[in-house]
Amino acid sequence: MSVLLVAGGVGAQEGKAEAKKKIVFLAGKPSHGYGAHEHRAGCMLLAGQLNKHLGDQVAAEVHVAKDWPGNAKLMEDADAIVFYCDGGKRHMANEHLEGVDAKLKDGCGLACLHYAVETTKGESGDKFLEWMGGYFEPNWSVNPHWEANFETLPTHPITRGVKPFKIRDEWYFHMRFVPQMEGVTPILSAHPPKETMKRNDGPHSGNPHVRKAVADGEIQHVAWAYERPNGGRGFGFTGGHFHNNWGDDNFRKVVLNAITWVAKAEVPEEGVPSDKITQEDLEKNQDFPKPKPKKP
Repeated sequence: MSVLLVAGGVGAQEGKAEAKKKIVFLAGKPSHGYGAHEHRAGCMLLAGQLNKHLGDQVAAEVHVAKDWPGNAKLMEDADAIVFYCDGGKRHMANEHLEGVDAKLKDGCGLACLHYAVETTKGESGDKFLEWMGGYFEPNWSVNPHWEANFETLPTHPITRGVKPFKIRDEWYFHMRFVPQMEGVTPILSAHPPKETMKRNDGPHSGNPHVRKAVADGEIQHVAWAYERPNGGRGFGFTGGHFHNNWGDDNFRKVVLNAITWVAKAEVPEEGVPSDKITQEDLEKNQDFPKPKPKKP
C-alpha cells in the first residue's frame, strides 16, 4: 500500500536530523493567477520561517505535488503533512485516501490551508472528518470574501503570541464538523456580515442552512484544531486566498503555531517567531508574474 505519492521536491533537506519533527509541505499546482492561491510561494515562506526560527525542533520541506505516483519515501518518516492546494474534486488526496489514512493512523499530524480544507462529500469528506475534525462540504459551507474580526482567542498552544486581529480574505465558513464537535477546538471565530449571503444558492455560495445560521447570528469557526482519538492532530485554516496576507504577523503566527502543534513540537510561549515579512519577501517564488502597471 502506498503511503503518499509526491514528486518534484523544492528545497528539500537531506535526511532528518535527530529528534527533529519532519514537516512535509505539499504545494498544489498553479491556480488562480498572481497574488492568489500561491501555494508554492506560501509553503516556501512558511517552511522558511519554521526552519529559521524553530530549526532546533523541526525540519520543514516543501514539495510540489505533480505526478502520481511519485516518491512515497518522502512521507514515510513525516511527523506532519501540510496540504496547501486546490480542493474539491481536484484535491490531491482524493485518489490516495487509503495511503494518507494509513500514514495518519501512525499519529502523523495534518494541516490543510485554504482550498485544501474542501473535498467532496462522501468517502473523501468522511476521511477529512476523521483526519481533522471538519471540512468544507459543498452545498453546506460557503466561500465569500469578507473582513473577519477575531476579537477573542481561546487559550491553546496555537494562539500563543497571537493578538486579536481583523483581516479580509476568502474566509470559508459553516464548515461540516464531527458530531458535537468532539475533539475540535475553534481557534479563529467571527460573525460574518449579512453581505456574505448576497449570492444565490449554489455549491459554494449559499444554501438555506447557512442563511439561517447567519440570520440567527451564529458565530462561525474559520480555523480549528482537532485531536484525533488515535493521538494524531489536525488543523483546518480557511484563510490563505490572498498571498499578501502572509505578511500579517498574527495571521502568519496562527498558522506557524498550528503546524508546529500538529507536528507535536513545542510551541514557544510567545508563539513561533518569524521575520518581519516585506513586500519583497512576498513577491518571491510566486507562480505567476506580477502584472505590469496599467498605463494612464
